[in-house]
Amino acid sequence: MNSQILLMLQLQNQLNNATNGEEWVKGVTKNNKKINWRRCIYMECAEMIDSFGWKHWKNIEQEPDWDNLQIEVVDVWHFIMSLLIEEYYRDMQGGIEDIASDISESSALSLIENVDNGFTSEEVVMQKIEDLMRHALSKEKLDKEGLVNDFFELTAMSGLNLDTLYRLYVGKNILNQFRQDNGYKDGSYIKIWDGDEDNVVMKRIWEEHKSLKPDELYKELAKAYFSLNKSL
Repeated sequence: MNSQILLMLQLQNQLNNATNGEEWVKGVTKNNKKINWRRCIYMECAEMIDSFGWKHWKNIEQEPDWDNLQIEVVDVWHFIMSLLIEEYYRDMQGGIEDIASDISESSALSLIENVDNGFTSEEVVMQKIEDLMRHALSKEKLDKEGLVNDFFELTAMSGLNLDTLYRLYVGKNILNQFRQDNGYKDGSYIKIWDGDEDNVVMKRIWEEHKSLKPDELYKELAKAYFSLNKSL
């Protein structure tokens, strides 16, 4: 079983428990609000496509924003893992270790294991994003294996491998915890830090300090955020 896949699933489950309550696997939050992971996936995919200048009538010279695409790929991975955990629970297929085992045995995982992936053409990447959207929008029973396969293909096309996906996922997981701890739900959280979105700041800190542990990354985010607040 791949340890990175298992840890990401465990972290996602912990984040969902903390954010939504432990009944989230039944499709509702602790406040009895319905959860729709499929909608989360296709809406996030739409944001991914906006990383490219796809509008033929506007910004036709826009350069692709590969950094933003990679962050959006990690965001949709949060939702895919959440959907898988919910589906396995609902279908009585097992828990997190069973999901990790199934993914680890998937042939698609080899696409992102120990590979230095470059960027694929914009049009091919957008077509793969739309494949993910089709999974999420389908009225049929979820094709779990197909969803994971298409996601790993997209991951490879976006210049990420398993190590970089894992590192960005852990970074975004810590950022999400930080957001929840600092007013994200009630709207008081500030998402733009000195002109940059917090995602960008997190990615920059993570890349500049590769030896940081997750709890140390949280402290660095707090230092940057509260320094920002003092200057406002």
